Amino acid sequence: MATPGQWIAGARPRTLPNAVVPVMVGTGVAVGEGGFVWWRAILALFVALSLQIGVNYANDYSDGIRGTDDQRVGPMRLVGSRAATPREVLTAALGCFAVAAVLGLVLVVATRAWWVLLVGAAAIAAAWFYTGGKHPYGYHGLGEPAVFVFFGVVPVVGTAFVQTEHLSWAALFASVPVGLLSCSMLVVNNLRDVGTDGQAGKRTLAVRMGAERTRALYVACQVVPFVVAVAMVPITPWAALVLLAAPLAISPIRSVLGRAVGPALIAVLQQTGKLQMAYGLLFAVGLAIIF
Repeated sequence: MATPGQWIAGARPRTLPNAVVPVMVGTGVAVGEGGFVWWRAILALFVALSLQIGVNYANDYSDGIRGTDDQRVGPMRLVGSRAATPREVLTAALGCFAVAAVLGLVLVVATRAWWVLLVGAAAIAAAWFYTGGKHPYGYHGLGEPAVFVFFGVVPVVGTAFVQTEHLSWAALFASVPVGLLSCSMLVVNNLRDVGTDGQAGKRTLAVRMGAERTRALYVACQVVPFVVAVAMVPITPWAALVLLAAPLAISPIRSVLGRAVGPALIAVLQQTGKLQMAYGLLFAVGLAIIF
């Protein structure tokens, strides 16, 4: 039986900024537009966290039963390491999705925007079919586009919407750098596993592009969010706050361009998460002041 520490490790804590940052930024937009509702923001955060942990367990389950995780260089996997049974991990994943669905339903009822149910269902389906089902899209190089949409556009715009109850162009624009930073987490993760994924038949975008192009993609996902912030300065000067987080990008970019491989990229994943959190917090504050 897996220990509590192993279950926590299996939840992949380093990926949780993917859930927290979009909610922070969406809430920043809501504050700036005068529509902040604290309890709805908290519920949105728990929805996002439940989905992120759920997709991590679902990925652990699906990759584990396929044997993809048998030769890993990254953090432990519950099924691949035999610490937990596939059924236990599947139950944990479905439990997280159920929590996200219930909390999301509360927000739907509060806003009376029933079309949000379709968005929520799409998010859960995307979480499952990333590595689940007969034809998982994560095995065909589509993981990064899905992450951009469901850990960028959807949660930023959705978090702002459930508080202000209207769709915001500011939220849509703000979701672009957030989505790119979320993608950078997956890019470095897939770069780390490019060798073993290829051998296991998991054709991630990194496997399809090759390691060198994947390194360039990672750098782009780190740099473009700052370019977006600079482009916003003439209209929204407080967007420049995110430049305070720029030094945090130096070390991971240097490691990636320095041909770091395997276990060395675990540190890069952690550094990427810190950059993502710092950028998200500063961006949220800037948006709250601006709009």
